[in-house]
Amino acid sequence: MAVETVSLAQSPFAVVTFIAAPALLTNATSLLAASTINRMLRTRDRMQELFDKSEQGGLSKEESERLLHLVDRVEKQASLLLRSLGSIYVALGCFAAATLVTLLGASLAHFQGALWFSLLGGVGLVLGFVGLGGLVFGSLDLFQATQLSLMNIREEAGLIRKRQTERAPDKAP
Repeated sequence: MAVETVSLAQSPFAVVTFIAAPALLTNATSLLAASTINRMLRTRDRMQELFDKSEQGGLSKEESERLLHLVDRVEKQASLLLRSLGSIYVALGCFAAATLVTLLGASLAHFQGALWFSLLGGVGLVLGFVGLGGLVFGSLDLFQATQLSLMNIREEAGLIRKRQTERAPDKAP
């Protein structure tokens, strides 16, 4: 019993699938890039707030050390976001190129036996894997940047609690 294979030229669904997958990844990666740019801009704003606070002066030694610690953490966060954005841009370019190569290959499907047709398929696959790698590395950097942001939030929340406790009137009789 032989299984009949359906070529790309015979099945419009196969063509749509091969084109839609990289196109969908391109769209998702574009959204990730936009949100990363937004995070980068918010990190820049946070650094400007810290700069303004440092320029005001009048900080105690403890506050000055805390400020320097926050500056170091925000700077590391910005570096991670920039590295992540680079990886995401590589992924975006690869997914867009893979979409184009796949579309070109699908339009030339009647030359399936030709060497260059197989080459196009290989190039599309390599581009897809490089794009996926960029997406994974970018996501890992984003996760690390988020952890730094959470550390800042926790530290500032602890400081707020401490100061509010110190400022609260004693309830002892």
